[in-house]
Amino acid sequence: MVRTSGGINVIRPLIPGVYVPTLCFFDPKTEDIDTDSIASHTVRLAQAGVTGIATQGSNGEAVHLTHGEREVVTATTRSALDRAGFSHVPVIVGCGAQSVRETVELCCEAAEAGGDYALILPPSYYATLFAPSSETVVKYFREVADVSPIPIIIYNYPGAVNGLDLSSDIILSLAQHPNIVGVKLTCGNTGKLNRIASAVRKVTLTRNGNNSVNPDFLVLAGSADFTIQSLIAGGHGILAGLANIAPKACIKTVELYKEGKIEEAQKMQEVVSRGDWTAIQNGVVGVKSGLQSWLGYGGFTRSPLPRPTSEESKAWKEGYRELMTLEKTLL
Repeated sequence: MVRTSGGINVIRPLIPGVYVPTLCFFDPKTEDIDTDSIASHTVRLAQAGVTGIATQGSNGEAVHLTHGEREVVTATTRSALDRAGFSHVPVIVGCGAQSVRETVELCCEAAEAGGDYALILPPSYYATLFAPSSETVVKYFREVADVSPIPIIIYNYPGAVNGLDLSSDIILSLAQHPNIVGVKLTCGNTGKLNRIASAVRKVTLTRNGNNSVNPDFLVLAGSADFTIQSLIAGGHGILAGLANIAPKACIKTVELYKEGKIEEAQKMQEVVSRGDWTAIQNGVVGVKSGLQSWLGYGGFTRSPLPRPTSEESKAWKEGYRELMTLEKTLL
């Protein structure tokens, strides 16, 4: 299949929906990668109906993995999808690094491992030396996009990059590059999301006509707790960690809104938001703990992240109870 944007050839196009930044699982004793759990979790998400899966995101503990381990995780994910009959599901791979050179290297490795798109954070370690910051960041993304073998999705997550928050102007400027095809907004700024989505919609309609289904530039909310808000603002879906635990609830919230069942969608959003608060407060440690408590797998994060105490595990399980009760009704 061929994208309309910039003439880029990709097998699995980005379409509106629910994307999941998947987890990386480890042996609880050795902390070696547990490929069996990665594969089975991937298939569970695909069977639930998610639109796409992202490896090496914040929930995937990318910062704890070597380049070789990253390739193993992505290759395992792609292989599991293909074997289970989900070859149409795209795999997005986190490839951000502090230099253009290493970022390009990660993009190439992601492509070789079966990744379809690269999710990239802006560099931030030397942010105080950027002069001006917007010029440095724009140059970084464009230089990577010029040579990356797979299209790029911008990852705007100020909490992970020294507070660096890309404006709608910068993102829309980068969106003009033919190899930059989307953005994940974990900043939670729905005004920014609205400005980007509106501009993208106008470009898509102008280029492809009123019958166009897929946007040229995908705009995704980075958290499940503002799913409806992002859809109202013109967003195309979410790329949210909570879908690791409750993919059906996340998908159903989007479906209800698109069907015009606003009151039902709002009620479901409230449950999703309360469950997401547990995930947001406790990060990947809490998400894995929730999986372990409710679904019997998940294990622990890699050192130096802490392992939850029994009291914490009980509290987090309770924090997900309402959400998991809802999820079970949707199975």
